[in-house]
Amino acid sequence: MTIRILGRANSFNVRKVLWASDELGVAYTREDWGRGFRPTTDPEFQAINPIGLVPAVVLEDGTVLRESNTIIRYLATVSGDTALYPVDPVARAGVEQWMDWANYETSISLRGAFLGGQLDEPPWNHPWFVEQGRAHITREVGQLDAHLSRTGPYMTGERFTLADIPIGLVVNRWFNLRFDGKPDYPSVARYYETLSERPAYLKHGRNGLP
Repeated sequence: MTIRILGRANSFNVRKVLWASDELGVAYTREDWGRGFRPTTDPEFQAINPIGLVPAVVLEDGTVLRESNTIIRYLATVSGDTALYPVDPVARAGVEQWMDWANYETSISLRGAFLGGQLDEPPWNHPWFVEQGRAHITREVGQLDAHLSRTGPYMTGERFTLADIPIGLVVNRWFNLRFDGKPDYPSVARYYETLSERPAYLKHGRNGLP
């Protein structure tokens, strides 16, 4: 199976798909679309993904998938990797709850803390958004720290799973945030080093990009 990935390699959500593909041994091609490259409003992209967001993935039969977490769940399922994405409903829910938490909680916080506070992008660079974003991501990474102090090396315990992909990218961005009063979280720091033993994380996560 070879998939076609549409999206710039420095996109947070595209990096999820690239990282998961490498972990699973899925072959892919990639095209630059989005900020700084061809716009997703271009008719060629709109014909593939009318929602206009990256990543979009085109399968060999022409089927189009969108939404990064959905894409990596699909890839793990068709690859048959039950360690990365368990079959047991309770274990699977344990993985998915952290994927969804990263998508819906930390992504909002990082708009203010990173897009606003670090990249100075409007409207997120409004002082209120920046202040709230930094406060919320600090609290959320603190929650991760408490969780990781109990679970051990990875988000759901001893094994690396799909949960670690979005969370690992959040943690990488956390370590690239710069603001006064940013606390140290020892369990998150240990987790960051554990993930850094994985070649695919060094390629797509801790690769010099925030």
